[in-house]
Amino acid sequence: MSSTRESLITAATELLDAGGAGNVTLREVGHRAGVSHNAPYKHFTDKESLLAVVAARELDQLREMMTATQADEVAPAEVLRRILIQYVDWALDRPARFRLVFGPWTQPNDTLSTSAEATWKLLIEATAAAQQAGTLPGTDPERMAALLRATTHGAVDLALTGHLVADGKGKATPALLVADLFDYLQS
Repeated sequence: MSSTRESLITAATELLDAGGAGNVTLREVGHRAGVSHNAPYKHFTDKESLLAVVAARELDQLREMMTATQADEVAPAEVLRRILIQYVDWALDRPARFRLVFGPWTQPNDTLSTSAEATWKLLIEATAAAQQAGTLPGTDPERMAALLRATTHGAVDLALTGHLVADGKGKATPALLVADLFDYLQS
């Protein structure tokens, strides 16, 4: 991959972190990367295609963390709980990236789709392992993974908007709610 392309991706990520997807323009990405304002168009068809690469990289990094956690020598339900806590930590540490990854996309992107599918598959596999070990109920790992992700995702979103605070609304954090959910499902 060219160093210019990498510089553009890095610049877009920095702009995203500084002010969300609306803060990213191809002109500013080019400026920050130290190239002409037209250079981004040589590597990306438009802003959304550039942001899709940023989102795919985030999913790839999240999946790498999840894969490392699967190597831990602990019970499958504990692996899954740790994966969801990593998801919480990632989303709270990088809210603009979290919103980008799970935001609306107006056009399909193969790179992003591949990364999203691989990450989702890993979560389903971790869920299936916990179900097979008898520590989570149900027989449909995809449905259970959807419940776990939706609850975790929703808790993060509420926390990011100030509607879930340990010493205020909800009297919890996303991580505490993940722990509660596992307690409820395992009892």
